[in-house]
Amino acid sequence: MAEETKPTPETPASDEAKAATPKPAAAEKAPAAKKQKAPAIEDKPFTEFMQQHFTPALQEALAKQGLEDVELKFAKEKLPLAGAKSSEECWQVIGNLQKGKRQFNLYFVDEDINGKKAFSCSTNGGVPSTIESFMIDERKSTLDLLLMYTLQRLNGQKWLSRN
Repeated sequence: MAEETKPTPETPASDEAKAATPKPAAAEKAPAAKKQKAPAIEDKPFTEFMQQHFTPALQEALAKQGLEDVELKFAKEKLPLAGAKSSEECWQVIGNLQKGKRQFNLYFVDEDINGKKAFSCSTNGGVPSTIESFMIDERKSTLDLLLMYTLQRLNGQKWLSRN
């Protein structure tokens, strides 16, 4: 039987022997690059998000609630408050139901879905008498949250179903 020779601390192994020693498989592979997540749709520019995502999703959600005659418009307009003489404009989602008999407005004062938002509604073509804060407790707004709160607010008016 042939004896195996092992290098001792006094006799270091040659460079060739070190190079020939197999390395563990984990050490050879570089860590794989993590997949880049696509940016959230809420990170898109405000107007793009509102036109391409929120308004169509709201239209679809209202249709699922049985409202087929909904007209939605996204525009920068003055606040439609009775007695208000403000010339300040802000982005709004304006919804008309029942051929204009009911109207609601979602106001985005800061031109940001995470900024100040408000809600108003009116019936029979009238001008809204009050404007209410909207989603003030949410730090980060998402498409799903915006839809849920809008539907919840319209349901509070008993516009979606009879309570």
